[in-house]
Amino acid sequence: MLGLNSRDFKLLMIVIFMTLAAPILLNPFPVDSALGESFNAGYPALMQRFVIFGLLAVGFNILFGLTGYLSFGHAAFLGVGSYAAVWMFKLLSYNIIPAMLASVIVAALFAVVIGYVCLRRSGIYFSILTLAFAQMSYALAYSVLSPITNGETGLQVYADDPQVLMSAGDPVVPHLFGWEMNSSVTWNVGGWQFVFQNGYYLAAICMIIGFYISIRIFRSPFGLMLRAIKSNQTRMSYTGMNTKPYMLAAFVISGMYAGVAGGLMSAMDPLTGAERMFWTASGEIVVMAILGGVGTLIGPVLGAGIIKYLENIISKINSDILHNWFAFMPDWMDNLLVNILYPFVGKGWHLTLGVLFMVVVIFLPGGLVQGGQKLGALFSRKSKSSDSDATTAGTANTNTPAE
Repeated sequence: MLGLNSRDFKLLMIVIFMTLAAPILLNPFPVDSALGESFNAGYPALMQRFVIFGLLAVGFNILFGLTGYLSFGHAAFLGVGSYAAVWMFKLLSYNIIPAMLASVIVAALFAVVIGYVCLRRSGIYFSILTLAFAQMSYALAYSVLSPITNGETGLQVYADDPQVLMSAGDPVVPHLFGWEMNSSVTWNVGGWQFVFQNGYYLAAICMIIGFYISIRIFRSPFGLMLRAIKSNQTRMSYTGMNTKPYMLAAFVISGMYAGVAGGLMSAMDPLTGAERMFWTASGEIVVMAILGGVGTLIGPVLGAGIIKYLENIISKINSDILHNWFAFMPDWMDNLLVNILYPFVGKGWHLTLGVLFMVVVIFLPGGLVQGGQKLGALFSRKSKSSDSDATTAGTANTNTPAE
């Protein structure tokens, strides 16, 4: 089905279901309840970040997961894609089609230049080169190229911009042939509220398509060649195989994914700044891939979702919310638990992420996907053990003579 084996097709269907049903699945508690105010994540701005950064991590996994080349400067392509999209809004119109095309093309060209230089080295030297290029890009966008990027203020659309393809009556917000990205439908069911936004579903469809393409790459001869490069590039060279074109192709494809993600970010909010290219943004992408499971298909998507959840949900929990949680306890126990938990929430959400990352790296080097596989294997063994015991008991009863 769709050129996929049964296992990959089931995985794709799971991703499609989870993505399209996210506005419902991420709002498990009533809106006005304490749990809903603290843990519900089904609002459009956060869901958009889930799928956009999921797409970004999937593209990064094609480079790092398949070839083993760790890039510390991948956010440069995210920033370049964002700038290209906003310039299309300024020059042409708010229609996102030209913006998305420009994001992919500009990011691909930028990746060709950076990849051609950086791939002359491998290992840590490659990583440092990509980091250097990303920081150079950040510095250029922040100061030197301020006439193009608008420096620290950020690039945005103004009323006096050309927008030569704008017609009377066209929306003055990003749209897809009149389908406005910020338009939404709200569905109230009892105490629950579900918001279905156009922009989220556009980003979700892009993520699903990107995920499907990544599956095809992983299962293709091209993906097999990238795995061979990761396994032993020197041996590949000894056979007379030129590995550079394959690595450059993987680098460019990965950069194109980042360009699409940058374009989607600008389509959701037509304002971009140099901070998207900073080295911490690249580090976050690396953590997403490692946390979910490098080299797995769905791992980077899980990693991106968890990090964005921690960043947006756990970070807003303050001491007052914690006291409300433990209000039913004696005061001394309430204060004790708040003092223990407070460093891990609010502004300290990075500490929670750090502890989680340490646990995964130490006990689950294959990421959260490996943890899921271990749990699945554990339950499978228990089920088989129960069936075996039942079969043994049945056999024993059969062989026992009647009295």
